[in-house]
Amino acid sequence: MASVADLQRLRLTRTESVGPVTYRRLLDRFPDPAEALAALPDLARMGGRAAPLRVPAEGEIEREFAALTRLGGKFLFLGEPDYPEYLAELPDAPPVLAVLGDVALLSTPSIGIVGARNASGGGLRFTEQLASELASRLAVVSGLARGIDAAAHEGAMRTGRTVAVIAGGLDVPYPPENTALQQRIAENGAVVAEAPLGTAPVAKHFPKRNRIIAGLSLGLVVIEAAARSGSLLTARLANEAGREIFAVPGAPLDPRSKGGNELIRQGAHLTEAAADVFSALPDGIGPRSKRLPGFRDEADAWGGPPDSHAAMAAARTQAPGLIGPEGVDVDELARRCQLSMAAMQAVILELELGGLVESLAGGRVIRFQEV
Repeated sequence: MASVADLQRLRLTRTESVGPVTYRRLLDRFPDPAEALAALPDLARMGGRAAPLRVPAEGEIEREFAALTRLGGKFLFLGEPDYPEYLAELPDAPPVLAVLGDVALLSTPSIGIVGARNASGGGLRFTEQLASELASRLAVVSGLARGIDAAAHEGAMRTGRTVAVIAGGLDVPYPPENTALQQRIAENGAVVAEAPLGTAPVAKHFPKRNRIIAGLSLGLVVIEAAARSGSLLTARLANEAGREIFAVPGAPLDPRSKGGNELIRQGAHLTEAAADVFSALPDGIGPRSKRLPGFRDEADAWGGPPDSHAAMAAARTQAPGLIGPEGVDVDELARRCQLSMAAMQAVILELELGGLVESLAGGRVIRFQEV
């Protein structure tokens, strides 16, 4: 049975305008999720919101818990001991994960493999072989898409275990032809989702899925990726998270090789066998010391001398006009609004809940845009 605290955490996560960065900021300021929920109406109103935020009713959240339990799954909450430690390092780590299968597998040393959906026959054979070799020592993480992802999962299950990160809800297999594969992974490894049950995957969900693949892994292998592809986005996210990047070279005339070859030019490890991966991983793939960042990473931002109410009121009006769709750094915004970082973070939280701006990882804020 779910605890009261877990119910309130999930309720806060499912609240309108509360994304991963906003969630963390709220729990920095209000460590009790019930306090954060109670503060939402005033914060959103100060951020310029006229209509009330949609906050799920307690009964709705209880039903979601019960549905996941019936499915055989479990929720993992950021800041709790069973939340994956590598993923928790991301500044936009998912506040909650729904997991089918072995929860402990998410905290074991892992390697991500991603690549083209329209993969070549040779690319699929190589992926299965590489994943099989890697899975003898590491969990293999991928996105359960057609092509390279599916081959990575299949190869990994020959010798070890695999984690599938999906873009929709755990009860909505996608693509449909991988339904049986998803079931096998749930029985022998783990399937992970950030989205609520019943969520059909749409375009905006896949970059969110990709950051989880990057965050769970010590390194990421790219196999057959076009010059502009989701695989390269995942590689960028992994690089920003400090993970090792590996790329399999390909024929210059094959468009599916452009992305991987470019990664190698940029410094990715040229990868032709599992040994290339094992030799480059930090600490010889040994587990790192347990380190959960918790919810106090930005504690200093809430400290310092208080700013006047008049200055904060002025910033609420001024800041939205300074934030364009290309984004702005929070410290630059604080300087232009002549506020301390403490006060600027408070104003940004209000504007997020007001539906005017959106926080990104890396300390940037953009004008809110529907995707």
